[in-house]
Amino acid sequence: MASAKIDLYQSVTNHIISAIENLSEDDQLIMPWHRSGLSELPTNVASNNHYNGINILSLWVAAIERGFASNIWGTYRQWKKAGAQVLKGEKSTLVIFYKEYLAEDESGEEQVQRFARASWAFNVAQVEGFEIPVPDETGDPIDRIRAVDTYVANTGAEIIHGGDMACYRPPTDAISMPDDRAFFDTDTGTRTENYCAILLHELTHWTKGKSRCNRDMAKRFGDDVYAMEELVAELGAAFQCADLGISSEPRADHAQYLAHWMSVIKADKKAIFTAAAKASEAVQFIKEMQ
Repeated sequence: MASAKIDLYQSVTNHIISAIENLSEDDQLIMPWHRSGLSELPTNVASNNHYNGINILSLWVAAIERGFASNIWGTYRQWKKAGAQVLKGEKSTLVIFYKEYLAEDESGEEQVQRFARASWAFNVAQVEGFEIPVPDETGDPIDRIRAVDTYVANTGAEIIHGGDMACYRPPTDAISMPDDRAFFDTDTGTRTENYCAILLHELTHWTKGKSRCNRDMAKRFGDDVYAMEELVAELGAAFQCADLGISSEPRADHAQYLAHWMSVIKADKKAIFTAAAKASEAVQFIKEMQ
């Protein structure tokens, strides 16, 4: 019997909206992707590759809600192939992948079309018979910070230190950052880690230029383009912080953006997908420069 059709975009969007709306007052400045306590991107057990785009966010949110301590995921069949068994009664998490096919457009020319397909993943905490790999203990905090320095330097982005504002300035194509001494320790990271998180946020903004990712969402989102670009940068920073092992510090302007983000996400079920996809594209662009 065929399973009932579900609206994939709406299902994932509702899941993320619910996670944000369930934040307590004390957590109002902290988005779900800052609360996972996980130091890695979601990884597929079969391919050992990281998930991309919206699946990163969706699986992070699931990990927060269910208290999973590891970010290893796989389908029922993938776990079975790995010699593990999904525990009875465990609930899966929706992940999305895309299929491509050729179709003729109005002019009769063939164009590549993409459509979303559903898959269902289980966390390693939901299976038995699988031994979680021992993490690499060589990740000294100082070495991680040095790795971020090298990572940013390899992009060739101009970083100007001074003042009290962190921002990317398109007219000069430069990133402005306060001196790292202006940052301070928080519950989510050290002073230097917080500096790195903000720098990676601005570096994501830097990728939107025409000679880089050419990220122009004005036509798609109109008056909401500023909020969308901020969401892309925030997700891009979160993805990079996880990849580089840096704690992600919530930005002080989350409260200002939160209401706007939520209105955009609620009004357009594909908005969060677009933001996550654009963030992954930006991160991939930066990685290719390493």
